[in-house]
Amino acid sequence: FNTTSTKGFNTTSTKGFNTTSTKGFNTTSTKGFNTTSTKRFNTTSIKGSSVKFNWEDAFNINSLLTNEERILRDSVKAFCQSNLQPRVVKDYRNELTGSPDAAKALFREFGSLGILGCTLQGYGCAGVGSVGGGLVAREIERVDSGYRSTYSVQSSLVMGTIHAFGSEEQKSKYLPELGKGNLIGCFGLTEPNAGSDVANMSTRAVYDSSTESYILNGEKTWISNAPIADLAIIWAKCNDQVKGFIIERDTPGYTSDVIKGKLGLRASVTGSIALDNVRVGKQQALPLANSYKGCCNQIPQLKFANMLSEISLGLISCYQVGRLKDFNQETPEMISILKRNNCSKALAIARTARDMLGGNGISDEYHVMRHVNNLEVVNTYEGTEDVHALILGRAITGIQAFQ
Repeated sequence: FNTTSTKGFNTTSTKGFNTTSTKGFNTTSTKGFNTTSTKRFNTTSIKGSSVKFNWEDAFNINSLLTNEERILRDSVKAFCQSNLQPRVVKDYRNELTGSPDAAKALFREFGSLGILGCTLQGYGCAGVGSVGGGLVAREIERVDSGYRSTYSVQSSLVMGTIHAFGSEEQKSKYLPELGKGNLIGCFGLTEPNAGSDVANMSTRAVYDSSTESYILNGEKTWISNAPIADLAIIWAKCNDQVKGFIIERDTPGYTSDVIKGKLGLRASVTGSIALDNVRVGKQQALPLANSYKGCCNQIPQLKFANMLSEISLGLISCYQVGRLKDFNQETPEMISILKRNNCSKALAIARTARDMLGGNGISDEYHVMRHVNNLEVVNTYEGTEDVHALILGRAITGIQAFQ
């Protein structure tokens, strides 16, 4: 991955998805859809169809990727399987926190591959699209969430924050070295008594106009990469705003400690940060980050967010299968996934919506209860959730669950 050029990852071209023609979807051929053979588990029952159901890519997402995205995915997968998979059990058992040298080496490995901050433009970053960045994270996640957390914090929370909110001087100074893995960063938001709810943040920054500097005091905890980080993105309240700062490890008053004994994400390094009269020049403040907005702790908002997530995921999966069906690329198992998932999720969403309305939720004037009752039926007809589960189980294992 050439990080000084984006030739390898052309993110401005849409040749793979020509929306003015159907060249990308040849209906007399399946070249546009790479459907890896699953001869062992061929459960396709559409008469006259030669399409095989691939349970490893149930909706043929591979067909939506550009050649560049496939190359990126396959290269990262090869690296992860050959370099990370063989040692993940050892790192998990021994807790990587206890081996700072090994933890630091992981960043350099990611850096040599060119994937740190790979979705960012310029400053030595590869500039791939968001899908490409997601493919990279997925392949690392296949091996272990701890490794992926290490990658994500460096790439998104640290590099992404500097890229979005930093000055040109800050970007030029930090991003190239962070991208190579020569510098390690962490993201200091969570506190002992406050998480994403910044209203309860206790870390304070006071501006000293006589020295044109800020003085920070506070504590951060459960911070990925903190014990080995060369710099930290620290969020602190300053007057009525929340400001972001880049604080380097050797700044007086800045200390970090290791959190051991984790039962999860053991193949990553986690720690706490203490800020005791840490003084930084105003050039270390992120100039475009002056009002970090945390989510209010409102249960209705959480429920709305969950509803929107499930509805959106269900819609995009239906859209993809609909496209595949237009070109005779669908299989019965895809329909089973949609029926089983979307109907049950729709029923759950309707029940939640009714609950949110309280007593009004059972009134026909509010419509919701009618949808709940109808969806109880929809969830049962055309194959119950369990029946479709058996169909999918047969496709995965090759074992006939019913006659």
